[in-house]
Amino acid sequence: MKPHRISLTVLAVAAVLSVLASAPLCLAAPSISGDYLEARTSDIYTGPCFANSEVNLAGKEAVVAWHVRQGAWHGVPVEGLSVVAVVRAAATLGEPTATPLPARAVLLVDERADAAQKDALVGFAHEMGGDLLADVVAVESAPIRLTLEDGPSGAHHHGASTLSGAASLQAGDIVELKTRALNHADHLCGNEEVYYPPLTATIEAVPAVTLAHAFRGSELGKIWSSPGKRSAFVGRFAR
Repeated sequence: MKPHRISLTVLAVAAVLSVLASAPLCLAAPSISGDYLEARTSDIYTGPCFANSEVNLAGKEAVVAWHVRQGAWHGVPVEGLSVVAVVRAAATLGEPTATPLPARAVLLVDERADAAQKDALVGFAHEMGGDLLADVVAVESAPIRLTLEDGPSGAHHHGASTLSGAASLQAGDIVELKTRALNHADHLCGNEEVYYPPLTATIEAVPAVTLAHAFRGSELGKIWSSPGKRSAFVGRFAR
């Protein structure tokens, strides 16, 4: 029995040493974080009755945007740059009883990015978007400005978040988003909740109302304008 016990001990020590040896590499791995903005053509903060009335009639389109405050992607610094994904799916995005796939997408990359940064931002968007960005029909450069306002989230406070719910995005003349915080007047049935979660990973996100939500590109076979809906998320991401 003693040789068996010694063998197990040696293996355990070896395993611990292996983890410790790899720890510096993990700590040195590139990280990326920043601001997040999302808007859809259906309410995301709503009650089941409203959500059911929109299923497969609305919510097939979305705009998702990331602004990198700090970090790199696969070793390429992308601090201060932004990337926007515009998605048109086959069904309501986030609907738990049906898949929205297939989906087609357009990527808009910050015009200030050099070739390596552009590739990095495209790769980052693919990683974050997953299957929704499996079929990107166009990648274009554009001037992109994404801003989030800090502060309490107004009359409808969401936990301890420092996000106000107010944000804006302008990507050339193709995408325009502007949001405000939810307030008590946005409670139409009294049974509202975050019915659909964000489409991509976030570390925090608060629902918001769109004051403007427009896509004016030609690549997806449809343009839209969908303001005045409880259809946005304002948040932050880290990867």
